[in-house]
Amino acid sequence: MKRILFAALLGGIAMFAWKSIAHMALPLGQSGMQEIPNEPAMLGPMHSTLGETSGLYFFPAMGSAPGAMAEYDKKLAANPSGLLIYHPPGAKSLTARQMITELVTEMLEALLAAVLLSQTRISTYWGRVGFVTLLGVLASMATNLSYWNWYGFPGEYTAVYIMIEIVGFFCIGLVAARFVSMGQARLSAAVQTARAR
Repeated sequence: MKRILFAALLGGIAMFAWKSIAHMALPLGQSGMQEIPNEPAMLGPMHSTLGETSGLYFFPAMGSAPGAMAEYDKKLAANPSGLLIYHPPGAKSLTARQMITELVTEMLEALLAAVLLSQTRISTYWGRVGFVTLLGVLASMATNLSYWNWYGFPGEYTAVYIMIEIVGFFCIGLVAARFVSMGQARLSAAVQTARAR
């Protein structure tokens, strides 16, 4: 268990380091995003309409009356549509709380990956790395492809964020495969000894 926890700690740090590089040192974090032309003309009315409450909004509104779906199709035909994540004035970027939350999240991901890896009988180092990387493929597809399909997230954004997640899990795998494999090697040796008897 200590090895699994150590793998989770170091794997989470490795993933956090990669994502920090991807978002701050490389242009990957902005892939598929655009700035709004004439932004000041939108910000004032947005604040006066939405006020001081953060939220996730979709537009145009569907409504809940009978036949709302048919009416919604007409709204879509005549109006722009999309999602808006809104925060009132005063929000900050890259706060200590956000960074700590991100690091803890990645350590939890690394912990789950290490626990799953410990349940396998994969004997080679690169096989173990591949197993954890495959977990990243699954995790990255679970949300990103659905957001692309249902909400129209840009294809470039979707592809880049899937890649960032997969590389992050690869980083976890490089660490977890080393530490978890040590315990697994002992287990395999014990199984072989038991069979020999």
